[in-house]
Amino acid sequence: MKIVILERLSVGIDVSIDIFNDLGEVTSYDNTVEEADIRERVKDADVVIFNKAKMNESTLKDAPNVKLICAFATGYDCVDLEYCKKRGITVCNVVNYSTDAVAQHTFAMMFYLLEHLPHYDKYVKSGEYGAQSRFSNFDLPFVELAGKTWGIVGMGNIGRKVAHIAQAFGCRVIFYSASGNSSCTDYERVDFDTLLKESDFLSTHCPLSDKTRDLIDAQALKKMKNTAILINVARGPVVNNVDLYDALEKGEILAAGLDVIMQEPITDDNPLSKIMDSNKLLITPHMAWASTEARYRLVNEVYENIKAFYANNPRNVIV
Repeated sequence: MKIVILERLSVGIDVSIDIFNDLGEVTSYDNTVEEADIRERVKDADVVIFNKAKMNESTLKDAPNVKLICAFATGYDCVDLEYCKKRGITVCNVVNYSTDAVAQHTFAMMFYLLEHLPHYDKYVKSGEYGAQSRFSNFDLPFVELAGKTWGIVGMGNIGRKVAHIAQAFGCRVIFYSASGNSSCTDYERVDFDTLLKESDFLSTHCPLSDKTRDLIDAQALKKMKNTAILINVARGPVVNNVDLYDALEKGEILAAGLDVIMQEPITDDNPLSKIMDSNKLLITPHMAWASTEARYRLVNEVYENIKAFYANNPRNVIV
């Protein structure tokens, strides 16, 4: 079996991938972006492991031996599922490996913004605190989570984890199902307008689809409270970055924390790159999922996916 790993760096060099050597001949590349490179590198493969590399007819047509494609991820929007189905190629992903990590990062971002932590850290380190006569400073007021409304888009594993934690902090939890297919009855389900108008804190945990692309746009942002904080740890295009820039500059919402943006890595033409005020905007480099534990789980789950497929007992199958 020939296994090709196209984006080895996507799981970090601190996490070993030697486990795959037990399954066959492994060829690993740090990163693969260009379609021409993908085509060349997978042409003799039986199994392809990818993260963001495009898996479609253009990249796979000259790879006749490919039987299995495994995502180093939960998301698979870069895979042409119809083509893979037509070719008889099985596609597998990994679910629930990063739930705890993403939920943790959601609250890390929220507290950073909610309590104006960059402002107060700078206040102390600049010497201003040491120069004052009183024992305390709270010139930028902050509020408590308790008694507020936490809104969620997407009530899957991560959404439920965030809801549970928010509820533990004393929040009323409401959610909107973009797909309309949620079976969750543990929390109050509302329509999108209600979610926008009533949420003090709004976090996104939904997959990217035609229904969620640009879901948070100018119209949506205008309906939110001007004291609201938005957190996007779903997919970048769920929040329109141009519209968010305008909303932040106009004060239509208080602040936003993004772990994902419309194009990654960030480009100079993304207007959000102009906002230097960390009390207003926090951007992290798509790392919410990437705790050490989550990355170990991810590698091990992909290993199990491959092993199960060749044992004629496939798991985590998309198509």
